[in-house]
Amino acid sequence: MTNTADHNSKVFIETVGCQMNMLDSELVIAALRQQGYEVTSNVKDADTVLFNTCSVREHAEHKIYSALGRLKYSRRQRPNQVIGVMGCMAQKDQSLIFERAPHVDLIVGTGQLAEIPRLIAEVRSTRDPQLAVSLGRREGNRETVSSSFQSYDPLRDPEMRPSPYQAFVRIVIGCDKFCTYCVVPSTRGPEQSRSPTEIAHEVKVLAGQGVKEVTLLGQTVNSYKHTEDGRLYELADLLELIHDTDGIERIKFVTNYPRDMSTRLLQAVRDLPKVCRYLHVPAQSGCDEQLKLMKRGYTVADYDEMMQRINEIVPGCAVSSDFIVGFCRESEASFQMSMDLIRKYRFKNSFIFKYSERPGTKADSLYDDDIPEDVKRRRNNEMLELQNSISEEDNADFIGRTVEVLVEGPSRSAQKAAERGDANNELAEQLVGRTDCDRIVVFDGNPRLAGSMARISVHDCTATTLLGSIVTREFQHGTSELLPVLG
Repeated sequence: MTNTADHNSKVFIETVGCQMNMLDSELVIAALRQQGYEVTSNVKDADTVLFNTCSVREHAEHKIYSALGRLKYSRRQRPNQVIGVMGCMAQKDQSLIFERAPHVDLIVGTGQLAEIPRLIAEVRSTRDPQLAVSLGRREGNRETVSSSFQSYDPLRDPEMRPSPYQAFVRIVIGCDKFCTYCVVPSTRGPEQSRSPTEIAHEVKVLAGQGVKEVTLLGQTVNSYKHTEDGRLYELADLLELIHDTDGIERIKFVTNYPRDMSTRLLQAVRDLPKVCRYLHVPAQSGCDEQLKLMKRGYTVADYDEMMQRINEIVPGCAVSSDFIVGFCRESEASFQMSMDLIRKYRFKNSFIFKYSERPGTKADSLYDDDIPEDVKRRRNNEMLELQNSISEEDNADFIGRTVEVLVEGPSRSAQKAAERGDANNELAEQLVGRTDCDRIVVFDGNPRLAGSMARISVHDCTATTLLGSIVTREFQHGTSELLPVLG
């Protein structure tokens, strides 16, 4: 049996969840393209339909099961179609997906994605359902379980990226933190850091494809540790290793764990010009009692100490955060402590989530989900309103300044107008880019600027976006001088 697809085979993929999932989809599609597949954006045209799934929130799972339900009926017209579920939900639910959606052909966990081309060919040849998942955390020793979460060659596919000039690079897979609300240690397996030599090579490959900005990924990216040739590499060392890669102009890394935010890493952020002055460091709560129930491994005082070091070592560094509202036993006082933390540190933005029980987590088995849904909704809205007001106020400080952005391409509004076929599209030349501190900037300009660095004079803002105009030179006192650039 051959793995090569027919010359007209088409694959549709829908990705939900985090940047890890976006990267996984890129790598899977790259492998399928090597087998002759063509990517289609229309599920009705596809011979193979893949859903790359997330289990962090209940809503993401409902979305996938709804999509699978719709395919149940269209499948009658396409009996040879292969339908696959991959990613975190596949690893967590496994054969349960076959029970809920019997028309699914393929279930592939996060550690078995390299098997997808072969498994699709197997289904197409035999019509037998295929299940490929990694071991559970208690189904073997650490080495055995880790090895079941396979790594695979980092084939890259520029067409699958949100922007041709930006790419994700995985440096850590899995997680060992075991926060009580989180499924990731089960769905992604034990924490493993990739070889620095492999990572450096991958960054060079991406630079050769025209990538200007790489974002290093890990569930707790600043926990990175790998010994190679007798030398221990931590994240600061890795940043130094890839910093001078020709063609790469910016380096980011997410998501950080507060307890692992070392002074040496902050000094690397300060001293390496290509490393963005932006850190995403989830707090999750401003209440010690809640942090203990979540098993986050730090206190509010620990988070305060980390923020003080960030502000002292990297002045002006933008910090964003995550918060869970309505976690088990969260009192109104506990919620207000989280609000106070946002007021104190004025995060650039915060990702705010209502707690939902996740089967298989410690919180699901140990605690009652005792906060009413209407209370969760109110707290979510109040926290979002507070964060938006802070973001808008802080963005207003940029009005009148000049910032430098990496131009990503047409703005989202411009893309939507183009998709509608708006002939009188006033947004046709509206571009979007990001500053060194990860602020989104929208401005008018020639689409050919995509992939370049541009200087933008900011004249207005919203809570999420800076609005501006391209500036090249400003004449002062009869001489041509570049305006100062601020992140």
